[in-house]
This record gives sequence, structure tokens and C-alpha cells, in this order.
Amino acid sequence: MISVILLLIFASPAYGAESNEPKVEAQSAILIEADTGRILWEKNAHEPRPMASTTKIMTCILALESGMLDDIVTVSKRAALAPEVKLRLKAGEKQRLEDLLYALMMKSSNDAAVAIAEHISGSVEAFCEKMTQKAKELGAKNTVFRTPNGLDADGHQSTAYDLALITRYAMKNPKFVEIINTRQITIPKEGNFRSYYLSNANRFLYEYPGANGVKTGYTGKAGYCFVGAANQNGMQLISVVLASGWGSRGKEQKWVDTKRIMNYGFQNYKKVCLLEKNKLLKTIPVERAKETSVSLYSDKTIVSVLNEEEKSKVQIKIDVPQSVEAPVTKGQEIGRAKVILGDEILGTVSLVADRDIERHDFPACIKKVLNNWLRLTKYGIIIGEKE
Repeated sequence: MISVILLLIFASPAYGAESNEPKVEAQSAILIEADTGRILWEKNAHEPRPMASTTKIMTCILALESGMLDDIVTVSKRAALAPEVKLRLKAGEKQRLEDLLYALMMKSSNDAAVAIAEHISGSVEAFCEKMTQKAKELGAKNTVFRTPNGLDADGHQSTAYDLALITRYAMKNPKFVEIINTRQITIPKEGNFRSYYLSNANRFLYEYPGANGVKTGYTGKAGYCFVGAANQNGMQLISVVLASGWGSRGKEQKWVDTKRIMNYGFQNYKKVCLLEKNKLLKTIPVERAKETSVSLYSDKTIVSVLNEEEKSKVQIKIDVPQSVEAPVTKGQEIGRAKVILGDEILGTVSLVADRDIERHDFPACIKKVLNNWLRLTKYGIIIGEKE
């Protein structure tokens, strides 16, 4: 194999190291770009901490995947006794699962969370085990759920990074996005069902351009937390702040921290096409064929988010054999190319052949002649039988 490194050159000039990183008081925080999952900024992002009602992001997406929106949920005594914040559901009351999900995410209803958990898994404990397992599957390895609503409990923890992963996954579900972006809704009174009016407690939706999520949180151990999401100019960012403070100051600081992080992301990063699909990257010799070479093209497009400084440092590393032996099939993978930024791999593509190339040597020629003769002989016999 031979390796070739190409330097990508963009029209915009590079500038020095970032000097405008956000000033954030949260004890843990992160900013990622949703499509690629690339981390744009972080602060103690892998430090396990209690995460309060941001827990409900996992509760919601798991319920959407495990239940039916029209399911009828019967509220248990345990659910009805959940502490504030709550919808004030009554034991024995029945509500649609979909309506409880709106209460869960818009008003952070703790009683709704318990009712949902018991409906999906039979018990809170079984649902929390399912939540933890789902987190592990998503790569959120430092997350353990002990409650479905985020109330403080021994071992109930996550990290800013893990919550960003979970939220990135959840926002691929259109119904989840619809729920978290609903500003007001009335749960209708049907039969014995009670009616509820809900308004979204997420101030970020009202105050930040392009905001489209996600979830507030507060407990005595966790402090004020918030997972935010916003989309501007086709770039979707997700932020997490944990422990932005306590008291009235902390309550306000979570919004300040989130806006500073989002401003940093949108002001400094842009989506960049680093490699287009079907781009010619290498031509290599072909042995045992009439044609002397084959061209290799990228099989997909790679897009990432970069700041100006990073643009000048992106490279493409091409790994291909020195030559290939015929036959070659169109679309056959013959090499690989990686788009890299320092030690970070921004994307990988296969390098595929642009056409079919037949083998051409003495054994191949003899075989071809023999096959042609057999076909002609068979054709002649068939004609003879018809006559």
C-alpha cells in the first residue's frame, strides 16, 4: 500500500488561536454539532454529575420507542405521590401516553414520568434499567439512571458529554422534536379524563434565534441544568450545562451560559464540504489488462464543521495499493481516504473503480476463446434442432 497526503486549501484565510471562548460558570458543559457529533467546545464534559430533569430526555425517547402514543396509562398511587413539579395526577386517573409526554417535557411533570415508566416497563426500577442500557448503547458510558424524572438518588448521574449524545439521538425522532418545540397545548377532556393546559417552561425557545429544544432541570444536588438546541443556517448545535449555580442567580445563569456557548458556536464554526462524492483522488496502474490504469473516486461526501483556523490544517490521507491486478469491477473498493485534522478523523470514504476492466493475459485469452467457441457450438446445435 502507498499513502499520499493532500492538503485542503480553502479560500478564507486562517487566523490565530481562538481567543473568544465562552465564559461559562457551569461546572460541566459541552457544545456539539448534531450531524457529525463533533465537539466544538467543552468544560469538564466527562465529569459524572447529577443531572436533574434533563433525565427526562431519555424517559421521553424511550417511551416513544417502546410504547404507542394512543396507549392509555393508568396512574398509580406511587405516581400520584411524586413531588413537585407535577401535573397533579390522581391515583386511578387515565391519560393517553402522548399527552403525558407533553406534560413530561413541557412542564417537567414528575408524576407523569413515574406513570410513563410504570406503563412501559411495569415498574420504575425496570424502566430505569432500560434507560441505563439504552444510554450504554448510545455510547453514554458514564450514565446511570435511578429515577425516570431526575430527582436526586444515590448513583443517579450523567455527564455533559453523555447528555449531548443522548440528545443528539433523541432529536432524530420527529415526534420528540415536535413535543419539545410545542409552546402551548391543552390536553382535552375525554370521558373521565381530566383536561390540562400546558405552557412550555423552556425560556430558551422564546429568547434565542433558531432555538428548538430541549430540557431544563434543577435539584438540590444538581443545581440548575439545561440541555439546549438551536439551528441557524442549516447547522444544528446541542449544548449542555450542568450545575450553572443555585438559587435565583443559578436559575438565570443557566440561560446566560447556554446563550454564550451557542453564540460561540454559531459565530466561529461553519459547515464545510471537505470532500465531494465521485471526486477523482488517485489513478493507479492495472496489471494483466489492455488498459494501463484505473481511476479511483470517493464513494460519498464528507461534511464537517470547522473554524477558520482549522480549515487551513485539514488534510486527506489516501491509502491505495501500488497497483491492482485485473479483472476490476466498476464500484470495486480499491483503497480508502481519510479526512484528518491533526489526530482527529473527520471522515472516511472508500475509493472505488470508475469502470470495469477485463483481464488480458494468455490464460484469460484462451479461456475467452474457449467460452466463445462453446457458445457458438451451443447456438449451432439449437438451430439444427429447430431445422
